[in-house]
Amino acid sequence: MSILAIDTATQVSSVAVASREKLAAELTLQARLTHSETLLPHIEQVLQMAGVEKAALDGIAVSIGPGSFTGLRIGLAAAKAMAYALAKPLVGVSTLAALAAHFPVPGVRIVAMLDAQKGNAYYEPFVWEQGALVSRQTAAVAPLADIIAACSQSTMPVVLTGDIVAKRVRDKMTLPAHVQVAPAQQLMPRAANVAMLGLARLERGEADNVMALEPCYIRRSEAEVLWEKRHPEAAPCN
Repeated sequence: MSILAIDTATQVSSVAVASREKLAAELTLQARLTHSETLLPHIEQVLQMAGVEKAALDGIAVSIGPGSFTGLRIGLAAAKAMAYALAKPLVGVSTLAALAAHFPVPGVRIVAMLDAQKGNAYYEPFVWEQGALVSRQTAAVAPLADIIAACSQSTMPVVLTGDIVAKRVRDKMTLPAHVQVAPAQQLMPRAANVAMLGLARLERGEADNVMALEPCYIRRSEAEVLWEKRHPEAAPCN
């Protein structure tokens, strides 16, 4: 079973072609170019490198957030278009779960975090149990300082991963000995992880509705909040 995976939830653009047996090709890039400029060329390049025709794919996996509102929409739109045009199953994968999948180690709490702006982070703690990645809490948004304080109280070793760790935790915060920051190469999302989690869903017979699948934003965009403040008469009723 061969799958194309896409992750555009952050500034990192990552595309991969993989099967359960191997990672055939992956292109992961953090550059100044936007996802709208790079994603489609990256998809074509990765398929060519892997030697896989679009029609031969068994499915498409896409990171659905949380993360950048614009990035998520671009990645999901591309994945939906391909899945629909090729009549292939589509599976959405949590961006935070894909980050946690960097560390398949039992007995460790993996806290995946992404920048939610204004000192906040999207976060979700995970552990590995019997070879499967298990969420310990529903993904949420909270002040970064509160998340770090909770990690400090954990009775298990903790690994922190995600873009906000590189920006605001590594080299900037003093952490207890049992709380570790992931290496730089494991702080960014990778489509390879999205592929493996997507393959697991496909193998369980799961697939998402191409028309109905939506990004997992967790919170509304800043633009929506500002618009409602300026137009209170148009805000939805509570």
